Amino acid sequence: MQLGISESLPALVSRRFSAAKEAGHLLFSPTHLTTLHASGIPYQLRYCPALAKKPTSTPKSEKASPGPKFDPFENPSPELLIAQIPRENPTHFLVLNKFPVIPNHFILATTAWKSQTDILEKDDLAAAYACVRAWAEESSDQASEGGRRRLFAFFNSGDESGASQPHRHLQFLPVEAMAQQQSANDDWRPLIDIVSSQPAASGPNLRRLDQVPFAHFVLPLPPNPSSEALFATYLCLYKAAVAATAAATNSGDHHRAQETSSTGPAAISYNLAMTESTMMICPRRSESAHIPIEPGARADVAEAGVVALNGTILAGTLMVKAEAEWNELRRNPQSLGNVLSTIGFPQSNLPEVSLL
Repeated sequence: MQLGISESLPALVSRRFSAAKEAGHLLFSPTHLTTLHASGIPYQLRYCPALAKKPTSTPKSEKASPGPKFDPFENPSPELLIAQIPRENPTHFLVLNKFPVIPNHFILATTAWKSQTDILEKDDLAAAYACVRAWAEESSDQASEGGRRRLFAFFNSGDESGASQPHRHLQFLPVEAMAQQQSANDDWRPLIDIVSSQPAASGPNLRRLDQVPFAHFVLPLPPNPSSEALFATYLCLYKAAVAATAAATNSGDHHRAQETSSTGPAAISYNLAMTESTMMICPRRSESAHIPIEPGARADVAEAGVVALNGTILAGTLMVKAEAEWNELRRNPQSLGNVLSTIGFPQSNLPEVSLL
């Protein structure tokens, strides 16, 4: 798919982000950043104090829902809209995230309403990959001293995935923006890159890394993949995730992944990630995990001690809202390992998955 935009995608997103931030149309919340290690793997930990205050309104779980949930992607704000793609007969549009914690965070959403919990379609993956490729190809003139820019794409699907909106959308974070606050000797790089550099663990190409404390699968992408190749890779990973979920929950049906439909509602909650060269999936069993904090730290923080994760974990980054959570995870590396183990399924006894 060709995006059909006349301006470099990195330049367009940066310009729109700066204008929306300056005019107050989006709320950027800065974070503190450190790198932690769990089983030798580096993870970014972000602390966002702006998220710490308890809401003053009635919690959504206690409210009656008089009508359908507001859909921010039905008629996106003109101040946040980046582009409709492709230009002729658009199927998707690009829009800025209204509440970013990382600069130039943007979203790809379907123009027509489609469910976030349905299996992705070929044009979703083609549009997402077109953004990833355009970011790398068109950024050479604007690249900083850090070198070539890259885009990390992720998708949250299902109740346990960290998804916040039911209208289908994928999200993008510039890797260079995630690395902005790093010190010169920081060894963080996206988790998807770390796993993809490993030898194949199952079948000719399927990769995973034992040190990562949750089930995950990675496949390389061919150069300039077609929408069919992207979809086939996605379905292979999805089937692997379904099989891993079945094995971990002792459903007794480890072969159901091979019979899983390629359309309609997904059978599991999962996170998907993609870069220019790689696709990765993680089946999810919990949206959040608890970490031990002092009782007094709970007074002014909503759900203190509860750490929620979405698809950014496949970039090796997670965020906390309370200082007590920030302190506990930095003080005790085992707490980070516990969080990562809780949100996914164990890697032990993962089934072999056919790539056919």
